[in-house]
Amino acid sequence: MNDSQPLRIVHVVRSPVGGIFRHIEDLARAQAAAGHHVGVVCDNLTGGSFENDRIARLGPDLALGSVRLPMARQVTLSDVGALFKVRNILQPLRPDVIHTHGSKGGVFGRLVGAWLGRTRPVATFYAPHGGSLHYRPGSIEGRLYFRVERALERVTDALIHVSGYERLAYVERVGEPRCDAFVVRNGLKADEFIPVEPAPDAADFLFLGMLRDVKGVDLLIEALRRLKADGRRSTAIIVGDGPEEATYRALVEEKQLSGEVTFRRSTPAREAFALGRTIVVPSRAESMPYVVLEAIAARVPIITTRVGGIHEIFGPHADELLPPDDIDALYAAMKAALDDPAGARNAAESRQRHIGAEFSVDVMSSRVETIYRNGLARRGKSF
Repeated sequence: MNDSQPLRIVHVVRSPVGGIFRHIEDLARAQAAAGHHVGVVCDNLTGGSFENDRIARLGPDLALGSVRLPMARQVTLSDVGALFKVRNILQPLRPDVIHTHGSKGGVFGRLVGAWLGRTRPVATFYAPHGGSLHYRPGSIEGRLYFRVERALERVTDALIHVSGYERLAYVERVGEPRCDAFVVRNGLKADEFIPVEPAPDAADFLFLGMLRDVKGVDLLIEALRRLKADGRRSTAIIVGDGPEEATYRALVEEKQLSGEVTFRRSTPAREAFALGRTIVVPSRAESMPYVVLEAIAARVPIITTRVGGIHEIFGPHADELLPPDDIDALYAAMKAALDDPAGARNAAESRQRHIGAEFSVDVMSSRVETIYRNGLARRGKSF
């Protein structure tokens, strides 16, 4: 096999938002820069102008183009039609590699890969990005999704996990995989390590992410209420979009925090970082969140929880992480950030030095390409 021969790579994902799409953007750009032909297939029901702009900016790097079609978040009868549409999109692109992301993208892409593989070698890879692994093992939904994951291993060349935590979660919930499995952590570009300074009118605290229960926005709001009740009036800006936005706006009103909390639509991370002096990521579940990586690289003070692969990012600083769903710990950490801003900045500098040597887009892309080529070699693909 000639490892310099360009590959035809298509990324399939349902939701083009958040860290999962940031991961795809980084991979696609690095793969295009390496001479590969890359395409993206994703949902058109999710996101708004911010996501449309992201996909448009990615366009020049997509030799195989980008196609959006309706993909429902929940399992519905419309999935059958969507599956055939994905097949009809991928077939003329003649991909060597189908890299699937998230649970719905993983189902569609791997099934289509198995269909296309009947006539020519196609290697199919799956990155869960949390996805179905967030379901409780004993729940009805969890049992169903884990059985689907197990069945789809038969048409998967390799699992590509973004964190060791996700790898362990997969084994615990689905079982030891019957296909290859690798951990390739997310990476950052060199310019993302340039520090971002807060704007003169920055809020005390910033939340940046999807407005969903799993992200813990309600915990942030309650901690702000407690600070105000204790005479420590503080301000916060909540940046993002999501299904629970109306709920959180109502909660801010209920807690009488309208004068302290403002909302803003999705904004590029480095632009958003200047809006707050400390970023708060009170997640109840994560895999390997980009927002944590990006904030640390930008030397932004951060308060976050010990969930998913966040402790892998923090490394020697993991003892700074909070227990998830612990409002007392979150309140105390936010109060400490207000009381000692210099200490928070010093801690941010230490974290940045740690991840500077650990997380790189170039390393991520190189490892993923090696996994691709090994999968193709096993399928007898020659160049």
